[in-house]
Amino acid sequence: MLASLRSVFSLMLSTLLMMIGFGLASYVLPVRSVAEGWSTLIISLIATGYTLGFTLSCIITPKFVARVGHVRVFAALITLLSIAILMCGLVVDWHAWIAFRAISGFAIAGSYLVVESWLNERVTNENRGMLFSLYLIISMVGTIGGQYLVPLGDPGNTSLFILCGVLFSLALLPTALSTSAMPAPPAQANFDLAGLFRRSPVAVVGAFLAGAMSGAWLNLGAVFTQKIGLSTGQGATLLAALLAGSAISQIPIGRASDRMDRRLVMVGCGIAGIISCLTMIVFVGAGPLVLYLIAALVGSVLFPIYALNVAHANDLAQPTEYVEVSSGMMITYGLGTISGPLMVGPVMDRFGPASLFVVLAIYFALYAGYAAWRIARRDHTEGLVAKTDFQANTVPTPGMEAVSAMSQAAATLEEPILEEPILETGPTEMGQGDARTGQPPLTD
Repeated sequence: MLASLRSVFSLMLSTLLMMIGFGLASYVLPVRSVAEGWSTLIISLIATGYTLGFTLSCIITPKFVARVGHVRVFAALITLLSIAILMCGLVVDWHAWIAFRAISGFAIAGSYLVVESWLNERVTNENRGMLFSLYLIISMVGTIGGQYLVPLGDPGNTSLFILCGVLFSLALLPTALSTSAMPAPPAQANFDLAGLFRRSPVAVVGAFLAGAMSGAWLNLGAVFTQKIGLSTGQGATLLAALLAGSAISQIPIGRASDRMDRRLVMVGCGIAGIISCLTMIVFVGAGPLVLYLIAALVGSVLFPIYALNVAHANDLAQPTEYVEVSSGMMITYGLGTISGPLMVGPVMDRFGPASLFVVLAIYFALYAGYAAWRIARRDHTEGLVAKTDFQANTVPTPGMEAVSAMSQAAATLEEPILEEPILETGPTEMGQGDARTGQPPLTD
């Protein structure tokens, strides 16, 4: 195990530095946007640039890696991250920020793919769960730590933007100077969204709604904290509380979904999301401690629901179809993240910051309602290939869940299929194993 840790130390250090920069950027940009007096609609348009770039990178970056290798691509992407955030500090114009954020989204998604495909080459079935858990813990700690750097500076000048650029540049050094062997190129994604929907409509619809909710919160959550009068430190704590809620809830949600129809758990998560969002609306004027607790409750279902959708789709897939399924889910999720800020931004402009949770409650209602309708339409055993035990991992940090799903699906095809199931659950894939047999799945 120590040998495995040594082999990925540089990757972990690069990830930590990159995610500290990411956490700082993801908080300082909305705070600066509010300070500039930009409307929530404009801020949502900037956020849409990020999500669009992120989604495109998941398709394009593997092609670059196949041509020039991981280290060169990673160096180019980190350079783009540094350039984009520094340009945001130099050119404070929302039109330009849309382009800069699109570059950032493209670069961060590509960086995830490079780091995770490299990490997959360094792990085995026996330690994959532990090392990926460590990877995601480091990522979450880095993101939260970066957010807490905002109160130490002034978002109204360029100091925090420069610091962010420095952190991104430092993230390049451990990986660029590593003596580890280069990994194989990541698996190329094949997309068949129509076929995926025929196989499991609840997974596709759920992935889109999960993307819309996470995209809305991750890009406008900081705006919400500013609009309701929280300080930058209190806002960082509220964002951290939501992530902590996701980390705590993933294990019980995953284990429950392993023991019953996953769609029942989807319904339960949707109802819990409705209740927690309505509670936030009622207590939006309460003290910070109350808001932190409610945010943790919202987070307990906001991020884990994507994993339920991926797990349900993989329950109906053969091992050779994991990459295709996860790639299709990734694109569907990405489309959701693009739509989320665009839908919520105008609503927040007209009805105030608390309306963010009104829209989230509606999304949760759609999520639960559609899952309930699918339960009534079809028995959960029809089309099931196999269902394995759940091996929990830490909550994904913003944007990582979709990329990590495809990365881990690719890893399952690189390992031999053994007689006894060996879990290779990725950062967001609940219940996925690598020993599944049975007839090809029918539609869900």
